Amino acid sequence: MSRIGKKPVPVPAGVTVNLAGPNLSVKGPKGELKMVFVDQVLAKLEDGALKVDPKDQTKLSRSCWGMSRTMVANMIKGVSEGYSKTLEITGVGYRAAVQGKVLQLNLGYSHDVNYPIPEGIDIKATKPTEIVITGIDKQRVGQVAAEIREFRGPEPYKGKGIKYAGEYIFRKEGKKK
Repeated sequence: MSRIGKKPVPVPAGVTVNLAGPNLSVKGPKGELKMVFVDQVLAKLEDGALKVDPKDQTKLSRSCWGMSRTMVANMIKGVSEGYSKTLEITGVGYRAAVQGKVLQLNLGYSHDVNYPIPEGIDIKATKPTEIVITGIDKQRVGQVAAEIREFRGPEPYKGKGIKYAGEYIFRKEGKKK
């Protein structure tokens, strides 16, 4: 029995939920998101909350139940509050700047790395060593942050590279004489 799936997802004021069969659209002050439920779950809107239930008691239905409820909760939070991830750049001469629709990264390579900013995602370089990624879709915000981090992940000896804010980098000891 899914403990997460049993909880109904409350719909806050200012957010409209439109449920038509397996299609769900959520509209809020920050934007609109759409989703199609898998065939193994049923969703219904009651008492200002969205309830997700499994269609039957098969293993597949029960495993999709909690995931579907969490995706709905993430959509509602995204259109009302939004999501953000912060990346920190560590290293001498490493810096970031936003120029138009391109994030320009100087990461110690012989060339600058240019990352085109996708639609629906907002990137700001608040400091030369800090990048803030915001958007309404939790999955896309996390994916963009992971793609940017991949250009120069943090290395364990000096800690140089791009890391998530608050991430702990396991440090190794260098060679001994």
